[in-house]
Amino acid sequence: MKSSMLAKLEQLSDRLTEIDELLMQPDVASDQENYRKLNREHAELAPVVALYKDFFQVQQDVETAREMLADPEMKEFAQQEIGEAEEKMAKIEEELQIMLLPKDPDDGKNIYLEIRAGTGGDESALFAADLLRMYTRFAEKNRWKVEVVSASMSELGGYREVIVRLVGQDVYSRLKFESGGHRVQRVPVTETQGRIHTSACTVAVMPEADDVSEVHINPSEIRIDTFRASGAGGQHINKTDSAVRITHLPTGIVVECQDDRSQHKNKAQAMQVLAARIKDKQLREQQAREAATRKSLIGSGDRSERIRTYNFPQGRVTDHRINLTLYKLEFIMDGDLDELVNALAAEHRTELLAEMAAHA
Repeated sequence: MKSSMLAKLEQLSDRLTEIDELLMQPDVASDQENYRKLNREHAELAPVVALYKDFFQVQQDVETAREMLADPEMKEFAQQEIGEAEEKMAKIEEELQIMLLPKDPDDGKNIYLEIRAGTGGDESALFAADLLRMYTRFAEKNRWKVEVVSASMSELGGYREVIVRLVGQDVYSRLKFESGGHRVQRVPVTETQGRIHTSACTVAVMPEADDVSEVHINPSEIRIDTFRASGAGGQHINKTDSAVRITHLPTGIVVECQDDRSQHKNKAQAMQVLAARIKDKQLREQQAREAATRKSLIGSGDRSERIRTYNFPQGRVTDHRINLTLYKLEFIMDGDLDELVNALAAEHRTELLAEMAAHA
């Protein structure tokens, strides 16, 4: 193991000991915020330090086995022990490298998932509805909560644009590589000749800001308009100006919310979406700067990039970033995204490990 990695692990081990001592102090729970922070840090460090101790234990086993090599009767047994222990050490070192990779501070956050119909007219809007169902089913399988923030329906029952909030454990870390262009190839319901059409939708996965104040929004730089909500919703829907449109003047970002009867609630929800969109814009600009110095396959954050194709006639899904093709389209459209999501996360880890090795 490299000395830089050992030094880092030793530092984390010392910090865990320090946290243990702090948590044993009688008045530690008086500051609830600090108490939660310490417990969270403890939960993150404990498995790393435990694995680090395992590494040293196996290393000691190797030293003991090497001492037995001098004994002719024990030599064969000792060589076997050394071989197994060294294999185990290599595996532990690999696990520790992954554990020491820089954490994305947004990984544990809830998200706003935005799906917009692109080229393809009504068929694109119908595909947007299919994508929403796919992500909703995936959310259900992970026991996440799904809240519709705003939706603009098409005439055939699809979505021109839909924004949902997904609430649960590690939502962003599981779905952050879904941002980009999603292309579908199939025979649309509107096609009478049976020809295959190609349509596209854009997906944006935006981590929720912890608090609107996390993103600096100058009140003088936003314009708030109220208007009457449109569409189905009972007799009350057009009687009050409950819908809210917020325009962020410096970036031109526009957010509309009209799903609640209360103007106050719609405004609060719109401000949350605006904060997430501004945060997302800043994140993508940062990723673009990083991409200028290193070519990341899957973390480029470029919305215009075509990332995946769903081919219905052949029953296949291809993720172009990692050249992965799966012939299980039906299952994927039903929310079985684990294989795709895990492959993307593994590729990202490989990139980060290569980067870490290059700078070590």
